[in-house]
Amino acid sequence: MIKNLDELRLKYGSAAEGEIFDPFFRAVSGAGEFEPGAAAHPLPYGGIATLLDAPSVPDLEGLDVALVGVPMDLGVTNRAGARHGPRALREMERIGPYDPILRCAPANLLKFADIGDVPFKSRYSLEQCHIDIEEHFDRIKATGAIPLAVGGDHSITGAILRSLGREKPVGLIHIDAHADTMGEYEGTKFHHGGPFRNAVLDGVLDPLRTVQIGMRGTTDFLWEFSYESGMTIITAEELAEKGVNWVIDRAKEIVGNEPTYVSFDIDSIDPAFAPGTGTPEVGGLTTREALALLRGVVGIDIIGGDVVEVAPMYDTTSNTAHAGAQILFQILCLVALRKQGGKNEPNN
Repeated sequence: MIKNLDELRLKYGSAAEGEIFDPFFRAVSGAGEFEPGAAAHPLPYGGIATLLDAPSVPDLEGLDVALVGVPMDLGVTNRAGARHGPRALREMERIGPYDPILRCAPANLLKFADIGDVPFKSRYSLEQCHIDIEEHFDRIKATGAIPLAVGGDHSITGAILRSLGREKPVGLIHIDAHADTMGEYEGTKFHHGGPFRNAVLDGVLDPLRTVQIGMRGTTDFLWEFSYESGMTIITAEELAEKGVNWVIDRAKEIVGNEPTYVSFDIDSIDPAFAPGTGTPEVGGLTTREALALLRGVVGIDIIGGDVVEVAPMYDTTSNTAHAGAQILFQILCLVALRKQGGKNEPNN
């Protein structure tokens, strides 16, 4: 251990640019712009924007994780605009490459890339868009890559679950202000208020392994299906009263060690932190609580995830998109650590 100024000068006074002595931090630095000996550091504000600054690739060959945009918001019941969510998250720079709490640098553990957006046959038909999403995620699943999606409104998750849960119903950690288990509304069941009712009735989501966290507002009379089917609802008020650690323990108990999907609606976060969404509800999570929740469920068998309902035009500060991109990175860390058996040491 260095104890005096002379020792500090000897070690660091003539250190080369980018030189890092600790083996763990040296491995982390190789995942980002501070890699020692790099000829030129990439501009965080330059080049082509991608999700989490991941490489942009036209195909899925060899990928562990596929980052995919789903720019569709035909299912909203209030303010439109989440179709611009993927583009907004791509514009967020300097997310990652390292989580100091989980001690995880995903780029050292996984091969992941931004594979672009779901190709839609129609921008007008909500039902056709859901077919297109399901077919696209079928293609991703066939390669063995884990999909992490950016919406779009929350109706996209129903189509994703129809793909990922077709062989066996999956569990769900659902962080949101709303339970999204309504029935048909104004002639369609595919709106963003009903994907999880649809998924249970389609036989692709196990309600007994579903936990819904952050519920609040005045529409709890629409959550009847959640209670009737056996889902577990943890309200924002319960989280505040019992604490994040209690919620983490409960969530892990419910989903167990079977395949689980993580769906994060940005309106779970209080609009003081994330106003850029279609259905804001006061009294929500802080960004710190949201990150703690995701870090706390490390080790679950995560088979996919999404961040939805970012509508950037309602937030001139870009804070909502920034929060969404950070949440996406946290979900990526969950995948990375699960893939290597829960260890948190990057490969050297």
